[in-house]
Amino acid sequence: MNTTLDPVLLRSLIAVVDTGSFTRAADSTHLTQSTISQQIRKLEAQLDCELLVRKKRYATPTMEGERIVSHARRILAMMEEAIAETVSTAEQRPIKLGVPEDFATHELVPTLSLFAKAFPETRLEVKSGMCSDIWTQFQNNELDIALVKHRPDSAHGIAKWSEPLCWIDGYSLHSLDKEIVPLVGLPSTGLYRSEMSHTLDSLGRRWRMAYITTSLSGVGCAVEAGLGLSLLPKRLVTPLHRVLTQDDGLPNIAPLDLILHVQPQLTNQSKLLAEHLIEACNKIYQLV
Repeated sequence: MNTTLDPVLLRSLIAVVDTGSFTRAADSTHLTQSTISQQIRKLEAQLDCELLVRKKRYATPTMEGERIVSHARRILAMMEEAIAETVSTAEQRPIKLGVPEDFATHELVPTLSLFAKAFPETRLEVKSGMCSDIWTQFQNNELDIALVKHRPDSAHGIAKWSEPLCWIDGYSLHSLDKEIVPLVGLPSTGLYRSEMSHTLDSLGRRWRMAYITTSLSGVGCAVEAGLGLSLLPKRLVTPLHRVLTQDDGLPNIAPLDLILHVQPQLTNQSKLLAEHLIEACNKIYQLV
């Protein structure tokens, strides 16, 4: 039997016992019900005993569950006391998170806000920008957690999502009809620009960079304004864009991999933040 008890699992067990249900426990911990259930099952498997009696919408602790909850409360209290006695809030090392520019605003802000409210003593530093820069910073141990877009199957992390791409032009424009195709894109180190230039070169089409920005939202706005065509994540397409298909003469581009990377040694708060990010990304890509 593995005798190391994960405090994350213990917190989930306490939440279920205190609230009386998996649903309310999920709400109180800002996790999904399925995540709470998985964590309880993992703890039961680790201890080789049933901790909860599940009755429809309610859950009550077994005798073993009551004993473990009693120990869990003392364990977590001692951990919090140890932290409070040895590290002041001002001296705590911040959690450093890197995310792509298009995730730094509406996509993840609600999740980060919930985390900040749940752990007001924890400092969170979020760095956004181009994925090539974020990946370099993570590899240099300058970031604890990083969301990075990669070419398909070129990297591995603790979670992965498929980022579908599509060609876009202005709603009533036909940039492909021009002798030299105007492109809107990121700097030369960006994955999207690399895919665009490679594709047009393989088609024997001449092209020029008509507009360059480090922001994907800026790319979308420039295409809306008629400055040229571009390649964007499908979820960023607006009603003012015209999606181009193979019928327009452009091939489909393989989706990118959005991968969540974490450093080997993380604090418990960092592990919880990683779980919150996984939940948020799961919701985002259910809509694609």
